[in-house]
Amino acid sequence: MHPYLPHLLSDISNAYRAEIPEEAPQSAITFEEEMEEIENWVEGEEAEHTFGYYCGLDAINFPPPDQLTGDELKTVIEAFGHMMFSWNLEISLPEKLPLPIAYAITVDTLNSKTSIPKCGFIGFDFCTGYAPDCIFKEYCACLEIWNAEDDTDLNMDSPSPFTDKLPF
Repeated sequence: MHPYLPHLLSDISNAYRAEIPEEAPQSAITFEEEMEEIENWVEGEEAEHTFGYYCGLDAINFPPPDQLTGDELKTVIEAFGHMMFSWNLEISLPEKLPLPIAYAITVDTLNSKTSIPKCGFIGFDFCTGYAPDCIFKEYCACLEIWNAEDDTDLNMDSPSPFTDKLPF
């Protein structure tokens, strides 16, 4: 085990949101506050602070992925995900993404500007849907769909069973 791992897990544990909102508190947020949050999100208003600012962690304090074993990477990613959940944040990563890449992307969320919602969740989703430029490269979930669309475009010259006369 990496000697720094217990300290890192302790730091992640200490980064949990101190005041976790109760499930669906009706009086904790007014309708106007909720609508303001939604409007800011829809308008793409840039957040003022990074996630690291809120939780107190710095990406620089995490060891490079090549210094941790696969099991250690998985442990840190899971602990980090639970900590993010306490801040009403989540991260979407492809299932088949190698652990070193998943770890690096997860830790880098500390450098991403975000708002902390009072209700609901904000997700870090790095896939744009444009597979050729996706940061996930060959692990992008959209790649299969993207390639299938390319194959369909290539087959446009072949006759379609739907080009015959319609019965109406």
